[in-house]
Amino acid sequence: MSHSDVVERTTVTTPDGLGLAVEERGDRAAPTIVAVHGYPDDRHVWDGVAHLLATDHHVVSYDVRGHGDSDAPADRAGYDLELLAADLRAVCDAVSPGEPVHLLAHDWGAIQTWHAVTGDALTGRVASFTSISGPSLDHVGLFLRRRSPRDLRSVVRQGLHSWYTLAFRLPVLPELLCRSGAIGRLLERTERIPRPSVRDGVNGLELYRRNLPRRLGRPEQRRTDVPVQILAPRGDAYVMPALATSAAQFAPDLRVRYLPGGHWIVRHRPEVIARCTAEMVAGTAAPARPAPALTRAAARGRALVASDGRSGRAVRWEGGLAVVTGAGSGIGRATALALADRGTRVVVADLSADGAAGTAGIIERRHGTGRAFAETVDVAVDEAVAGLAARVAAEHGVPDLVVNNAGIAVAGPFADITAEEWRRIVDVNLWGVVHGCRHFGALLREHGEGGHLVNVASAAAYLPSRALPAYATTKAAVLMLSECLRAELAEEGVGVTALCPGFVDTPITAHTRFAGTDDATQDARRRASAAAYARRGYTPDRVASRLIRAVERNVALAPVTAEAHAGLLASRLSPGLLRAVARIDAGTR
Repeated sequence: MSHSDVVERTTVTTPDGLGLAVEERGDRAAPTIVAVHGYPDDRHVWDGVAHLLATDHHVVSYDVRGHGDSDAPADRAGYDLELLAADLRAVCDAVSPGEPVHLLAHDWGAIQTWHAVTGDALTGRVASFTSISGPSLDHVGLFLRRRSPRDLRSVVRQGLHSWYTLAFRLPVLPELLCRSGAIGRLLERTERIPRPSVRDGVNGLELYRRNLPRRLGRPEQRRTDVPVQILAPRGDAYVMPALATSAAQFAPDLRVRYLPGGHWIVRHRPEVIARCTAEMVAGTAAPARPAPALTRAAARGRALVASDGRSGRAVRWEGGLAVVTGAGSGIGRATALALADRGTRVVVADLSADGAAGTAGIIERRHGTGRAFAETVDVAVDEAVAGLAARVAAEHGVPDLVVNNAGIAVAGPFADITAEEWRRIVDVNLWGVVHGCRHFGALLREHGEGGHLVNVASAAAYLPSRALPAYATTKAAVLMLSECLRAELAEEGVGVTALCPGFVDTPITAHTRFAGTDDATQDARRRASAAAYARRGYTPDRVASRLIRAVERNVALAPVTAEAHAGLLASRLSPGLLRAVARIDAGTR
């Protein structure tokens, strides 16, 4: 039987004489994690997380006063945050008297833990704090006083999501709803959690009544030097990401992770919570050599708090990680450079070793070493892409963004395109995207922190042409693949965008295969095509900017260039006209 399967139950006495029910799992010689539950839960909300963490940690969970098997105070004053902080100190001293503990808290558990770590109750006793869906009430009070136009929107949104806090302060009615089971049934149906006990529901109301008026009415600027990790579920129906991260100015050592999921993510995704917590523990235990994922999250979180933390958008440029295929030239190179300019570390992958090294070299000359990593890969080979994904994860962490950009072009009538030419363009343009989505998509799903896939298709995906049957077919397949994958990965918090450029001045024109022509004719057509695209004058840099904007907005389909937008509109309003135009020979993107 492993340590994680053994649960020891004890009782800890609070300074004012109440008994708290405590459970311990794991090896007591390992780092201690104390988990604090919220309302209307008890300690069992942590069972899934604790079981996973206990393989390498000493995990402690307990019933907060008035909940589960713990004693309840005699009156409302017994639920004051100062007393709850003293309870937490008593538990920490009992389970880890000689070493600081790592705190993990959710909802009201996080609220009371914030109060404890920003005061004197736990001075010298805390190594790190991971907070989920529960900010400091003092920080909330200061947040609600923001009046700038940018802040006001977040304040209003949070106010609408916090309606229940006013309802819970009403006399009698909330108790009746708890005792009738109405609140329990509502949470069971909407949040998919076990129905809470009537005792926990009724007693926990006093948390709101005792503390909200006192802390929100006279908020203090409470600070902490404890390393803090905020896990902010994007789908939280009660605590908006902007509120969850409102402590930025009061916790200098703060990192933020926006996670796919709802308020009770601790129940629904225990593996993600356990991993994020373990990485936080590992990072604070050995700050000189933090885990790769923690390093990325730390840098990313600070940037989010500074630039866009109030809105909670998953814009992960500064300190993030991106993988770009076909990055040795053209759109791929421009995208890699644009991402690096925004502070993102970039894995530059290309079939050409010289091309990949060239792009990485530009980035390193601009931004220094450690910002770009050149990789040689043939995206048409499944094993090669699988190996790339494994290397990236092992050496750099799980990427935030993957751009499947590598592609080739074959032009000419269908009758002139050989079977070998069909196989190669399908292998690169379609299978290359499939391989990238499979292997990197699996990393994003397993990691559980969202992310984004961009599949570079083309306006040819929805514009039929007699001159580009092979190219258009593969790009249309990429577009549909992206649409299907977007639907599948939405619940995982992973966005998928199909980027559809029109005529862009890239080296693809110099390498286009013109089927059924001799070398001299092919060279002449390549020069003519390159000249036409150069006259169009739409540069890869502009495409890269549109790509980044599409990721920020999480759009499904992103046409690029005027002709791409016009073609998309025509494909929806007048497909017959497009079929007529298709009879005219046309170039590639």
